[in-house]
Amino acid sequence: MAEATVTTEEIYEALKTVYDPEIPVNIVDLGLVYDVQVNDSDVYVQMTLTFPGCGMGPYIGQQAEWAVQELEGVEEVQIEMVFDPPWSPELISEEARAQLGI
Repeated sequence: MAEATVTTEEIYEALKTVYDPEIPVNIVDLGLVYDVQVNDSDVYVQMTLTFPGCGMGPYIGQQAEWAVQELEGVEEVQIEMVFDPPWSPELISEEARAQLGI
């Protein structure tokens, strides 16, 4: 197996540039990203939304895909939206909690 050219840390940093348009916090600090896997130049991201019917879901997923696709060494990006386990406010990072005042 070839050495991965992109790291999970780089992917998380790229995903931190993606925001839920309704909440001024990036998707990583909101706790929406559940898993990131790198297999050579292919990247798999498992994420969720604040609620399953979120109208911004397709937009957020597309923004996440584009952010990861821009990283050097990335060929394929697969974004999977899952709703189990459901998102809850407990997943929000301490930094984002302070930012949101909660």
